[in-house]
Amino acid sequence: MKEVIDKLNERLKDPEYRQGWVANIAMSQLDNEHWYRKKHNKIGKYLNKKDKHAIANLGAEYFLELLTM
Repeated sequence: MKEVIDKLNERLKDPEYRQGWVANIAMSQLDNEHWYRKKHNKIGKYLNKKDKHAIANLGAEYFLELLTM
């Protein structure tokens, strides 16, 4: 596992490769915020700390699902 992480860390030094990761992580978050707002009737409404925490967890889980496909 250490070898895999070391290789990933080395690759993330490449700005273009890194940008791909950044974009995918960001879109996972934004997509899940949109879906959460629709599901919970919060479009255009304030998100409280509980909402933001739920969205962050959903975004992280979604990113990992996409990563392991």
